[in-house]
Amino acid sequence: MSPQALEQILEGRRSQPNQLIEVLQDIQKNDGYISPESMKAVSQGLGVPLIEVYRVASFYKAFRLKPSGKNVLTMCMGTACHVRGARFLHDQATGQLRVKPGEVTSDGLFSVEHVNCLGACALGPIVAENGSYHHHMTPAKLRKLIETLSRQQTEEKQSVQTQ
Repeated sequence: MSPQALEQILEGRRSQPNQLIEVLQDIQKNDGYISPESMKAVSQGLGVPLIEVYRVASFYKAFRLKPSGKNVLTMCMGTACHVRGARFLHDQATGQLRVKPGEVTSDGLFSVEHVNCLGACALGPIVAENGSYHHHMTPAKLRKLIETLSRQQTEEKQSVQTQ
């Protein structure tokens, strides 16, 4: 994060420890994750011990401590999704993309993560793609979703290059 962007996020919040979560949310919205450098700056800016900033950032699943792909596929591994084949979806995504959970594909387009529940048990198995829920997912549907997202990214790149 640029020092100017971080300064804008901290503006009006300095020495206000109660703003910690909101500041971390703003940093992640800007950068896609929370870097160690950003945590240090937040610690200094808000007057919160660095260990507390790290504790909060690592406790909440909504925060990422590493960069993610442009498309984040979140697999629900909760009981309802699990009994309906969530493990097959997880294996499909990691196999097709050749990444482990939490890693980013070499082209930076995808990362795969799993959570204990996405809160849509009746529609499981669920895969969230950048916050959009895809219900009653199957390995074949997931394969098509990944192919479609890849194709869209390629087309976007090509259209930018021709302009």
